[in-house]
Amino acid sequence: MAINSSKNPDGSVQNAMPSYFYSPPLDVSAAFPQATPASTFPPCASDYFQLDNLLTTEEQAIRKKVRECMEKEIAPIMTEYWEKAKFPFHVIPKLGALRIAGGTIKVLSMDIFLCCLDILWSMEFLASSDSQDYGCPGLSITGSAIAVAEVARVDASCSTFILVHSSLAMLTIALCGSEAQKQKYLPSLAQLQTVACWALTEPDYGSDASALKTTATKVEGGWILEGQKRWIGNSTFADVLVVFARNASANQINGFIIKKDAPGLTVTKIENKIGLRIVQNGDIVMRKVFVPDEDRIAGVNSFQDTNKVLAVSRVMVAWQPIGISMGIYDMCHRYLMERKQFGAPLAAFQISQQKLVQMLGNIQAMILVGWRLCKLYESGKMTPGQASLGKSWITLRARETAALGRELLGGNGILADFLVAKAFCDLEPIYTYEGTYDINTLVTAYRK
Repeated sequence: MAINSSKNPDGSVQNAMPSYFYSPPLDVSAAFPQATPASTFPPCASDYFQLDNLLTTEEQAIRKKVRECMEKEIAPIMTEYWEKAKFPFHVIPKLGALRIAGGTIKVLSMDIFLCCLDILWSMEFLASSDSQDYGCPGLSITGSAIAVAEVARVDASCSTFILVHSSLAMLTIALCGSEAQKQKYLPSLAQLQTVACWALTEPDYGSDASALKTTATKVEGGWILEGQKRWIGNSTFADVLVVFARNASANQINGFIIKKDAPGLTVTKIENKIGLRIVQNGDIVMRKVFVPDEDRIAGVNSFQDTNKVLAVSRVMVAWQPIGISMGIYDMCHRYLMERKQFGAPLAAFQISQQKLVQMLGNIQAMILVGWRLCKLYESGKMTPGQASLGKSWITLRARETAALGRELLGGNGILADFLVAKAFCDLEPIYTYEGTYDINTLVTAYRK
């Protein structure tokens, strides 16, 4: 088709487009009035086996509080920010008010600490009932997991923001940091008055993270860090960066706390992601960054110490795809009740019903595996192999659930406005991070 052209006053050529070509898009509710978009989030229909019956009163209250906040504050804005790949900084105080950051962190008495040196990743560390908690809420591991799932049910990016901040950065300081570091950093991090990131992955070392080549060289009064990190969530705006580097003398992995705007530190955003678009992943470059001795994390002296943190966070990450799948099901359930074809709601057709039930069955199994992981952890019996199997199997089932949801929504299954397409994409990085599916299956096979 030929497009007529005209000349602008400056002589440049302008294609003659229809008068409506530059009109703003219709609001999705006006363009497709037959179904409600995810900005008005659907009620929960996915908890078929009634998880609440397995939760304490406190855990039920956490679930209710987080669900209400996410549906009211995040659901109306998430599609806009996901599309723009921007972070909604104005919601950080609202997420902080939920009191879920640093959920399981509590202080240890020295006697308990000495008893737990060999099993720092176990729940004995996190569930101590001593009085101080560094401003953290002192939730059960199950309570924290439920909170993660409720955040992810509405928006996976927000759950990743909290997980990186809480289950990686804060937990590293809690498990491996000095008492002074805990007192200095954890209270403001727990309130989300400051934000943290966790920098392990490098451009050349992903699954092979223990081979990282960022170096830390001892100098008078501190350390000089040189190297590069990649895919670091929250890093572009984090106040505190927990960074892992190889001790140039001992050749072991050490941990360090770097403050934002440290001389020699630069962080730039990774663009063009198709998943977790709200999460601000960054490339970190360190050129002779000085870290004082007081910010060396004394409890990180090998990659095994890093694994203590990952053992906890992998349980939390397993609950992300549970929450995402619940949101997908809830959206599909409402959509099929509202959307009509051939004179009947799509929910009336058996092919739709079969897919919904398959999704529902996946979700119940995922919930029960996640709940069992929490209980094993709380009793101090969970193994790394069990954590890896839980994470890998749950994410696999979540991908299947998302694919079924995508089919059920037809054309609207590729629109972020109806959640499923967005969740479909958000699951892909979760399937990969905290150990790819393949790496986690190998861990389970090795640790069985």
